[in-house]
Amino acid sequence: MSEIKTVGVVGTGVIGASWTALFLAHGKHVLVADPAPDAANTLRAHLESFWPLVEQIGLSSGASLQNYRFVGASLGEHYGEVDYVQENAPERLDLKKKLIAEIDSKTRPEVVIASSSSGIPSSQFVTSCKHPERVLIGHPFHPPHIMPLVEVVGHPGSSENAIATAMQFYTSVDKRPIHIMKETPGHAANRFQAAVMNEAFSLVSHGVLTATDVDACITTSLGPRYALMGPFLSNVSGGGGGKDGFRHLLEHLGPAVQGWLKDMKDKQISYDAETYDKLSESVRKEQEIFDIKEVEKQRDELLVRLLKDKKTASAIV
Repeated sequence: MSEIKTVGVVGTGVIGASWTALFLAHGKHVLVADPAPDAANTLRAHLESFWPLVEQIGLSSGASLQNYRFVGASLGEHYGEVDYVQENAPERLDLKKKLIAEIDSKTRPEVVIASSSSGIPSSQFVTSCKHPERVLIGHPFHPPHIMPLVEVVGHPGSSENAIATAMQFYTSVDKRPIHIMKETPGHAANRFQAAVMNEAFSLVSHGVLTATDVDACITTSLGPRYALMGPFLSNVSGGGGGKDGFRHLLEHLGPAVQGWLKDMKDKQISYDAETYDKLSESVRKEQEIFDIKEVEKQRDELLVRLLKDKKTASAIV
């Protein structure tokens, strides 16, 4: 992979701005474009709010908050300058199809075009591209300037070289890329999130727990454990930790889990106005207890500390 020095960021909402902060922190020059009114000022405000935490995480040589240029509604005449593109347009197929085709037609053929799309597979928006083999998904977990995960998802025509380039590039800016080998709706992390959220919604809707207690259930058990081990290694540990620990846990809990899953399936909820009202009422009560802005601030500060500590723990995933 040739060195990627200049990154093109298309779309400067919260995700695009967060990517920009990350790339700047790693000494990249960033060219940024967005057609939204006042996008340049909004981007600047986002970057200034992100930068204190970015500094805590650690800056690479050449890192500077000044090393970006907002070039207008599109990269236009600057397409030829970029070595990698991170696209962050809204989740609309018609928009992405047109935008990716434009980027593909104007960038050098070897430049990888990565979309932050959280739901639309790239196979659906490369149909007008001359070089669809270099287009893929590079989906971050929010916010990209803090959270390490990037899901790299090709389409059936994506080249091995494009996949490898994306994996290497995200690794070089201190991310933890995973290669999702088949296009799957929602990729991976959002599917896990959807499964947990669905059961959380079900427990509240059926009067088993309040929203407050659901959140506490996750933050005081599975959340901390999974942050350090993940589900598979957690099951190895729960099964005794030996070489057969994982299988032992499956054999021990498998029949019971089947019963739980049947009950969960029987109690599926409808995503309708009645359900939304019931869930919202419980969440509003939780919001009376916590100031969400202060929670978010403390969350980000603690996440930075946790992630920095994890880097020093060689056995932690």
